[in-house]
Amino acid sequence: MLKVTGGAMPAALTLLPVTVYAATGDGKKEAAAPLNRDDLSLYVAPPPLKSRYVEPGAGQLEQSVAALRKVAEPYTAWCQDIYGKIKPKVQGVVQLGDSTYAYLKNPPKDFYPRAGVIAFTGVLGLFLARGSRIKKLVYPAGLMTVSASLYYPEQAAAIAKSTGESVYDSAVKSCAAVEKMLKPRRETEKSTDSETKP
Repeated sequence: MLKVTGGAMPAALTLLPVTVYAATGDGKKEAAAPLNRDDLSLYVAPPPLKSRYVEPGAGQLEQSVAALRKVAEPYTAWCQDIYGKIKPKVQGVVQLGDSTYAYLKNPPKDFYPRAGVIAFTGVLGLFLARGSRIKKLVYPAGLMTVSASLYYPEQAAAIAKSTGESVYDSAVKSCAAVEKMLKPRRETEKSTDSETKP
């Protein structure tokens, strides 16, 4: 026969699912519904506390940072305004530099000899313009313009046309401004002359 010793059997019984029914005394009453595990708990959850968050008072560090921000606010606004004004100009310069680099990386035929001749005429203009400062501005610019117009006649004609139109427009505007300034003086002179001739 097989003897069961007490060493191995209790561990095996813990793995078996067994339903245990409790006796109700005399057996006449119906069995009650099974209890929920939370109902049998020894530790009851505490009731929810009615707490609220209270903002802690500002410390010395927070007060000093707030004061620093108030002092620095006009300067930061000024810097942002200047940055907003300068940013498009800087982007334009960067775009011009990129396009110039791309143009010089693959230049058209005979670009460098032509640029050398134009630069040489500028240096020659500086050499010929000894003396006054006006000559030092006019001679190099004039000689470079003439040599550039010899190599690039279409662009020179377009620039001359647009420059001529802008010069004409500015001359008309300046004549109108001078006329407007002199016209009230003439009317006041006529009115004073008519008052003195009774």
